Amino acid sequence: MKIFDTHAHYDSRAFSEDREELLPYIHNGFDVMGETVSVGRIVNNGADMASSYRSLLLAEEHDYIYAAVGVHPDSAGELIFCPEGCEVQDDEDNASAIVTDASKEIVSASVTADAGDMVNRKIIPEEECRKNRDDLRVLASKDKVVAIGEIGLDYHWDVWPREIQKKAFEWQWSLAEETGLPVIIHSRDAAEDTLRMVKGFYTKLMPGKDGTVNAALTSKMSSSVKAVMHCYSYSVEHAAEYLKLGLMFGIGGVVTFKNAKKLNEVVDMLPLDHILLETDCPYMAPDPFRGKRNNSGYLTYVAEKIAQIKGLDVKQVYDTTWDNACRFFSMDQ
Repeated sequence: MKIFDTHAHYDSRAFSEDREELLPYIHNGFDVMGETVSVGRIVNNGADMASSYRSLLLAEEHDYIYAAVGVHPDSAGELIFCPEGCEVQDDEDNASAIVTDASKEIVSASVTADAGDMVNRKIIPEEECRKNRDDLRVLASKDKVVAIGEIGLDYHWDVWPREIQKKAFEWQWSLAEETGLPVIIHSRDAAEDTLRMVKGFYTKLMPGKDGTVNAALTSKMSSSVKAVMHCYSYSVEHAAEYLKLGLMFGIGGVVTFKNAKKLNEVVDMLPLDHILLETDCPYMAPDPFRGKRNNSGYLTYVAEKIAQIKGLDVKQVYDTTWDNACRFFSMDQ
C-alpha cells in the first residue's frame, strides 16, 4: 500500500542528522500489521524564499519528492514591501538549510538574515521584495515544482501586518493562476478573512449574476485554480463552504488527538475524494507520538483514524487519498 504525503518540511533542521537515512526507509517500505506500506510520494513545502529554494533542491535529489514553493504569512514581508517592518523572531527555517555543494550559493543568496539574529524591527527593502517576486515566479516554473504553498493568513502571531499578509496571499494566488499550479492554503486564527478572500478569488474568476460565487459553476471554477486547506482546523460549516468551491482538505496527525472532536466531525462530513493525507512534519505527530518529531511513516495512524471515523477499510483510504493527491497535483497514478 502506498501513502502520498502532500505536506512535509524535510528541509527542517529537525531532520539534519538522519534525513538521508529516514527518507529511503519510509520510501522503500515498512511493515504495518503484516502489510508493507511505503511513502510513495512527498510534497515538500516552502514557507519563505529560503525554504522554497531548499524544497526544490530536495526534490531534485529524490525522484519521489516534489516541491511546493511559496511564502507563508509569517514571511509575507519578503514579497510585499512594508515600511513598518515586523518583529523579528528566531527563524528556524533560515537555520535549517540542507548544505550541499550545489546548494550553498543559492541558499545563502536567498537568506536575508543570519539564523538566530534578533533585532527590534526587520524591514525588507522594496527592491528585495520585487526581486523575491521575480525569483518565486522562476521557481514556480521548475519541473519538480507542483504547487504554490504554503500561503495564506496567520493571525495567531501577526508577525507581519494583516494587510501585508493579504496582499502576499493575493499576489501568490495570482501566480497560481498564471502558472496553472494548485494552491496550498495555511490559515490560523483567520477563519472569516480566509474564507472571504478565497471566495473572492473564485468570484473574480467566475462571478455569478449577483457578483457572488455561482454554485452551479463550481466544478468549472475549481478546475481553474485547485486549492487545499492545509491542516484544516475550522468548523464543519466553514468546511461546507470550501467544499462548495471544490477545495480539498489536508488531514494530518491532529485528527488522532483526543480533543479533536470538531475535526472528527469535519472528516465524517467530507467526501473521501476531497481528503489529502499530510504530516506537516516535523510538526503535528499523531497519537501515540504527539509532541515528538513527525515523519511520513506516521500517516498510517492518520489513515486508520479516518477509516474508523468513516467506517471504511483502511486500504480504501490509502488508495483514494493517493488518487486524490495525484489528481490534485496533476501527476500520473
